[in-house]
Amino acid sequence: MCGIFGVIANKNSDISSAQLSKIVKKLFILSESRGKDASGISFFYGDNIDVYKKSISGKEIIEENTYNNIYTNFTKTSFSGVDAPMIPFAVIGHARMATNGSLKDNHDNHPIIKDSVVGVHNGIIVNTEALWEKHKNINKLYKVDTEILLGLLDLFINQGNSIEASIVNTFNQIQGYTSTAIVSRDFNTVILSSNNGSLYTLYDEKKKFFIFASEQNILLSVRKKLKYFLNENYQKIQQVPANSSVIIDIETLNVSKIDHMNFTLNRSLYSKCKNRKIKDYSTYEKINNELKNKEIVSTDYNKHFEIVEKKVSTIRRCTKCVLPETMPFIKFDENGVCNYCRDYKKIKFKGHNELKIKLSKVVKKNNRPDCMVMFSGGRDSCYSLHYLKTKLNMNPIAYSYDWGMITDLGRRNQSRLCGKLGIEHILISADIRKKRKNIKKNVLAWLKKPDLGTIPLFMAGDKQYLYHANKLREQLNIEHTILGINLFEKSDFKWGFCGIEPKADSHYKLSLNEKIKQAYYYGKNYLANPAFFNSSLFDTLGAYFSFYFIPHDYLNIFEYIKWDEDEINSVLINEYEWETAKDTDTTWRIGDGTAPFYNYIYYMMAGFTENDTLRSNQIREEVIDREKALELVIKENKPRWDSMLWYCNTIGIDFDDTIKRINNFPRIF
Repeated sequence: MCGIFGVIANKNSDISSAQLSKIVKKLFILSESRGKDASGISFFYGDNIDVYKKSISGKEIIEENTYNNIYTNFTKTSFSGVDAPMIPFAVIGHARMATNGSLKDNHDNHPIIKDSVVGVHNGIIVNTEALWEKHKNINKLYKVDTEILLGLLDLFINQGNSIEASIVNTFNQIQGYTSTAIVSRDFNTVILSSNNGSLYTLYDEKKKFFIFASEQNILLSVRKKLKYFLNENYQKIQQVPANSSVIIDIETLNVSKIDHMNFTLNRSLYSKCKNRKIKDYSTYEKINNELKNKEIVSTDYNKHFEIVEKKVSTIRRCTKCVLPETMPFIKFDENGVCNYCRDYKKIKFKGHNELKIKLSKVVKKNNRPDCMVMFSGGRDSCYSLHYLKTKLNMNPIAYSYDWGMITDLGRRNQSRLCGKLGIEHILISADIRKKRKNIKKNVLAWLKKPDLGTIPLFMAGDKQYLYHANKLREQLNIEHTILGINLFEKSDFKWGFCGIEPKADSHYKLSLNEKIKQAYYYGKNYLANPAFFNSSLFDTLGAYFSFYFIPHDYLNIFEYIKWDEDEINSVLINEYEWETAKDTDTTWRIGDGTAPFYNYIYYMMAGFTENDTLRSNQIREEVIDREKALELVIKENKPRWDSMLWYCNTIGIDFDDTIKRINNFPRIF
């Protein structure tokens, strides 16, 4: 969810202050791919632990006067005017993508100071409430989940436990994937820990210093960009394996490794030293503006929805499935059966054995990743990760692209799966603030001139996940990218509203002529609604290119194994304590912040949503009957008010004004 990084050296290290500065700046900039919401750094040297953090990107913070003044003070002491360290030190940095805690409250940015320890954290701890309840003697000051992790470590150390045992005890209590870099005022050590393997170290055997980062690719990029003094022949990159820690003594650079699952300790290698002074150079402001977000939905909206719902119940539907007459290009025969049912071809699954044979050819040794899973945090990608790891004994790496609309619930579920399975998670974060501004501009433009065919513009910003997936796969030298797309989830009615007839045998595919037709449709609507000509335009064009023109040679796991909704829900909820939404009974798209909003629009204007197409396909596959499907779509098409409130608050539009306008738009039924 975030990027953590750092440099560790002692007085025997061959590194100048200028070289260190370049390494740290490169680490800041490269780690921005994992988070641009905030950034921070800690300098651990002599009798000092200096901390500075701010709600700006790493690229911005390294240009600040405050940062440079702190860095200068650090180098004056650590390098003492010569071109090599005079004392041991560690530099620990963080590039944040805000999850738990506030982005605007600098207390929740990293590094986090908690009593005697200072640390940075990547991941989400999902059982924070239970831990705070269990450990009431730890004083809670912030909203960020990292505080309980550092609080537990400080507690166990102060109870007289060794630093090694304190780390293991801490990680045994937390749930959700976590990688950390921690220093203490009482020890001459840097603690690097991970329960899912999202942490790597580089040791230069010739120059004698460490670099660490959340991804191997970040270390490789630093080495490549600074190759004039970083010689790969003398460097060793190693993963901090899942459920393990590496403790580096900054005096000697000696390393001790701890296996969290098989921990025994006869004698601690580390003893307490004199207390260092922790000095925080950050500034803190009282935050009130977040309280302005609307939190209560008027009962009038429910009353209005009930009126529309009654009208929807009178719409003619297919006598075999549940598609309504407002479905684009629908035609009924004399028996009332729609063309989508008549043209439907049942899915022929290739089977578990064929999938196993196909993937067995790419299994790698030494616990290295052998496939990459597109990981949204939704139920199908989560189950795909589970299936590959537990049923096929693969060692997948999870990849996510966060464009600002993965909900906190979705992120927590990502953390649950990766933490329990011990799977490395590479998250590429867009400039989330910019993405959300673009969404806002397109939604406001659409509200000026609503058109069912242009609703997908709300989601244009997420399509670059395909581009980044291809790029990452190449970097990791992995043959297979795995998708978990349920073949029942066809929503090509969205193209239908653009005048392109959906086909029974296509799944998110358009011919060249259809692509041109769609582009023409959008171009015509842009000219008719100039508000669409805004800063999101290039983002939208990039999305169109990513979705339709770059290679999509992915392996969809649900072309091989049958998608079983009950089985998937049971596994995720019972084995991983997978979190469900409070505003709906369905588990579909609950980690997607946009779906409740656009489905509300489709329902209010066209009388159906994605749920109707999903359940209709299940009828055709004889998974459920029509009576059950009708029961489900009535329930699942209810407004998800909490999620829509989150969406409007997140992108910065007025909820009441937006809902009132949608409710008054003309309907096609």
